[in-house]
Amino acid sequence: MPGTLYLIPNTLGATDPSADALSHIIPAQVQALTARLDYFVAENAKTARGFLKLIAIVHPLGKPLQEIDIAELNVNTPASALAGLLAPLLAGRDAGLVSEAGVPAVADPGADLVRLAHQHGIKVRPLVGPSSLLLAVMASGLNGQSFAF
Repeated sequence: MPGTLYLIPNTLGATDPSADALSHIIPAQVQALTARLDYFVAENAKTARGFLKLIAIVHPLGKPLQEIDIAELNVNTPASALAGLLAPLLAGRDAGLVSEAGVPAVADPGADLVRLAHQHGIKVRPLVGPSSLLLAVMASGLNGQSFAF
């Protein structure tokens, strides 16, 4: 049975390491789920490790950070490499897809991985968190019913 691909929101650049600050940005349930994963696909491995270090302040990681697998998926990743990124999921391993900031797969190279995951029958679960696009629409005063992206 394939694993689940979790779409994990990242902070929008916040680096305050306090538990209180992080809980205002990323819900506790999302933090806990993120902490138990040991395979991630991220735009940048260094940024993803920084995000996991923030999570680890509140929720101990299931493995030492050095043992967590982080594969990169960015604008330079060839389409032919996507299947390899899904191989652990097809083998039954859960994974987290993390963007540089905000939610993954929206105006983000992760969208291609999500599409391929669906084609392979992999369950995709989006998790709630900050979205710069949604926040901008909310703060703009525009009618969200007629907004197009």
